[in-house]
Amino acid sequence: MNKPVIFITGSARGIGAATARLARQKGWQPVLHGRTASAHLQALAAELETIFFVADVSDKMAIDQAIKQAHEKFGRLDALANCAGMVKPKPFLAMAPEDWQAEYQVNVLGSVFACQAAIPLMQKQENGGRIVNISSIRGLHPTMSARGVCYSMSKAAVCTLTETLAKEFSPKIGVNAVAPGFTATDMAETWNETVWAQARSALAGRPGQPEEIAATVMFLASAEASFITGQTILADGGYTMAGK
Repeated sequence: MNKPVIFITGSARGIGAATARLARQKGWQPVLHGRTASAHLQALAAELETIFFVADVSDKMAIDQAIKQAHEKFGRLDALANCAGMVKPKPFLAMAPEDWQAEYQVNVLGSVFACQAAIPLMQKQENGGRIVNISSIRGLHPTMSARGVCYSMSKAAVCTLTETLAKEFSPKIGVNAVAPGFTATDMAETWNETVWAQARSALAGRPGQPEEIAATVMFLASAEASFITGQTILADGGYTMAGK
């Protein structure tokens, strides 16, 4: 029996890379993706003995071709995890049109274009498929950030995208999202003490690890989550309910 295949955008580092490693551990065939053929991406592909594709997720034709080629290579596409994302915090009044466009093109249209490529392939499969989008606590009303309005808005759009796709393509395809809280990816190296204090204020008393978010992604990508669709699962260590 062929291994189930999961295409993971933004899998060179962070949550995407952790998801790829966990997928391999669980007997899946991860397919990697990055915006560039970075040393991290190449090393991970060698470690997991798999292939990777280079494409800008905001380029519809490029990501469409990558996902179709992965499908041709393995003959199936069981899950798509949209982990590619970006954030460039700026005060609202300082944001230029290109700032809005850059974040929306990656965080929103990147997921849209990948879903547009994957869904027709999944529809042809007997068992359909699963899609997992990565939102953020910043995309949810209680924790939207005034310091990153575009990021918050784009991640809220990912939640809406998740819900509407679930309604349109059920029951053949399950679509869910994960909204991570503070997570100790490479981005944590840029955190100042104020941000670290926020991360530690979660009920868990610490930021999450990429592997913990990956576990939620892989659960939602699996048949074990077959009765869950249209949901945004909060994985924040209790940050949003810590009484702040």
